[in-house]
Amino acid sequence: MNNTSESPAVQSAPSRFQAVPLVALLIASLALAAAAWSWSDSRERIRDLKTELGRRLAESGKEVSETRLLARNADDAMRQVSEKVARIDSQMVTSQQQQLALETLYKELAQGRDQWALAEIEQVLLTAAQQLQLAGNVKAAIIALEGADTRLQRLDKPQFTALRRAIATDLATLRAVPSLDEVGASVRIEALVARISNWPLASAQASETAPAPRAQKQNVSLGQELWGELTRIVQIRRVDRNEAVLLPPDQAYFLRENLRLRLLSARLALQSQDQAAFRADLNAVADTLNRYFNTRDDGVVAALKEIKRLSSLQIASKLPGIDASLAALDAYKGNH
Repeated sequence: MNNTSESPAVQSAPSRFQAVPLVALLIASLALAAAAWSWSDSRERIRDLKTELGRRLAESGKEVSETRLLARNADDAMRQVSEKVARIDSQMVTSQQQQLALETLYKELAQGRDQWALAEIEQVLLTAAQQLQLAGNVKAAIIALEGADTRLQRLDKPQFTALRRAIATDLATLRAVPSLDEVGASVRIEALVARISNWPLASAQASETAPAPRAQKQNVSLGQELWGELTRIVQIRRVDRNEAVLLPPDQAYFLRENLRLRLLSARLALQSQDQAAFRADLNAVADTLNRYFNTRDDGVVAALKEIKRLSSLQIASKLPGIDASLAALDAYKGNH
């Protein structure tokens, strides 16, 4: 009974021992499969990681290149900006120097403005004095003084008040000088010169006695008729100065030319304000007209009256100076 019961147990034990390797083999296979799958998965992940890493490295390299390019561009821009800033600084320095130079020049100009104005006014006053002394031109002197006063008025400086007062005094004195119409007198002399050829000589003076009409009567004797013809042909009249009658025709031309020269000389004396020469020439013309020309002619009479009026002109007068203005100018220069 016992042997029979132990025998199945003994038989079941080997069968269990045979199943263990199978299980172990199965487990090993599963482990191997799991390891292979894990290895394959790890390899795939590693490959993906390498790919991602390569991609990111490529992108990083591209970004680095772009960054370097941007950095290079930024360096170029910074260098250009630095150059521009340097140029601007240089221009600013130059501008400041020019501004300082202009300010200095302006100060010098402001300080020397009065001196320049004074030198200009001095030149104007000297010109006015020369016009009075050399040419006797009162109008030019008045214009010069008025210009100097206008220049001082524009400056509007109180230190020039005394000088302006002196100029005003000299202006009043010059304006009070009697004016001579020099142009009008010269034109009057030229009119006389133009009428010289129209003045008849005394030798050509017509007889005042009208010729007696020829007698128409039948009873007039031959002697009376001859006497009448002789009285018409030969006229006897009294001549106080017979040299005019004896003046030949060719000398009449030179006589008129002498009158022309005398009148032109009188006009030159008028322009140079030579009173003595002016009157001497006009008196010589009047004497020539009275001596050689027909004083009964209306033209000669009018010429003599015109010459008399011209001789009465006062062409030379004592002109005042501008001593007050020059003295005030010297006083200002001495005080400044």
